[in-house]
Amino acid sequence: MANPIPEDTDPFARFHAWMVTAIENDPIEPNAMTVVTATPDGRPSARIVLLKGVDDRGFVFYTNKESRKAAELAANPQIALLFLWKSLARQIRIEGVVEDVTDAEADAYYASRARISRLGAWASAQSRPLAKRSDLERLLADYEARYPGEDIPRPPYWSGYRVIPQCFEFWQGMPFRLHDRTTYTRAPGAPSGGGWTVGKLFP
Repeated sequence: MANPIPEDTDPFARFHAWMVTAIENDPIEPNAMTVVTATPDGRPSARIVLLKGVDDRGFVFYTNKESRKAAELAANPQIALLFLWKSLARQIRIEGVVEDVTDAEADAYYASRARISRLGAWASAQSRPLAKRSDLERLLADYEARYPGEDIPRPPYWSGYRVIPQCFEFWQGMPFRLHDRTTYTRAPGAPSGGGWTVGKLFP
């Protein structure tokens, strides 16, 4: 197993380094992450979502804003992310809060998607009951007929979130389960991109 990389005061720099290694060694959707939300009464729910952007502001993913996770985030903006790269014996935990991406960001990403995916955003009433698969297929066919070319507008309920991290944990598997765990915690009110305190946890 790999030795822990040298300490860094910037968790985003470490994230980028680990993501590059994951892309090189674990190429099947290395950007897959578990997204954990909670209801107002504290019931957690989790699902796998693809990371679609990251910079020193935070981590971006896109979804139907009428989905279950969107309803939970509207009531409680606290969120947790988990990246796992099993072949590298690595995981990253991130906790923070969400904010909406801009319309321009959502438009740009939506336009980059495959045509069938853009149509699917119209056809799918995400997280709501579906009587039978053929109903979804019929709706998709309806939208294919409505938008026969590449000019498919973004649905008003389809957009994205940016996760503003408050803390990170980088976990590196080590022999004999003496794992290396490095934490980064941002003080309340610290400026974006700075103010991180680095620590260690027992394995």
